[in-house]
Amino acid sequence: MLSDQELERYARHILLRDVGGLGQQKLKAARVLIIGAGGLGSPVLAYLAAAGVGTLGVVDDDVVSLSNLQRQIIHDSDAIEQPKVASARHSLKRINPHVTVHAHQIRLDAANGAAIVADYDLVVDGSDNFDTRYLVADLCEQAEKPLITAAVGLFDGSITMLKPYEVNDKGQLNPRYRDLFPHKPTPGSIPSCAEAGILGALTGVIGSMQAVEVIKEIVGLGEGLVGRLVLYDARAARFETIKYRRRHDKD
Repeated sequence: MLSDQELERYARHILLRDVGGLGQQKLKAARVLIIGAGGLGSPVLAYLAAAGVGTLGVVDDDVVSLSNLQRQIIHDSDAIEQPKVASARHSLKRINPHVTVHAHQIRLDAANGAAIVADYDLVVDGSDNFDTRYLVADLCEQAEKPLITAAVGLFDGSITMLKPYEVNDKGQLNPRYRDLFPHKPTPGSIPSCAEAGILGALTGVIGSMQAVEVIKEIVGLGEGLVGRLVLYDARAARFETIKYRRRHDKD
């Protein structure tokens, strides 16, 4: 149940016909795991905490550096050299004391990932490398957990949702991450943001979109992004959507 304070805090959600009190209770009962407390993870964590998602888990083994603060808005100058998960937990508690935050100060891998993913209802991937993206996609498929994954470049970003363990309205299995990206890029072929730079506010756009999709999935409203990849070009201020499907040789 929602306390009187929570009812006031979430009043603008509860007024929404497609959310209401029941939807807000679903948010409170939900457990969401966020991979990475960086550029994408920052807005995801902040908005999900503000929205009243009851339990948030955050996985990151890095510490806050001065160069992070241009885009990783959940951290501040006082958090430099602190573990990102500790900084994130501190910030989220200030945003909403009703939210429980589990800090996983580790690097996700095949050995520890399955147990962590299994403890949550839904996973958000805000990592910055393809090894982790493929790993998270595999873990979520095995555990049958919805995955909202996104990536950003210098001035562009993308987002999609994965539920490869379910079938669509035609009775066909939904696509996997590897149906969208069959092969990992050659190491060094795509420069990191440390090498090429990144527009800080861009991560806010894509991370906020991830948060919206999480809320939609939990509450059960609207249409998700399964089988659809949304692309955003910040320089042209343009969104495009690409549809994709499961490859027959993957069935």
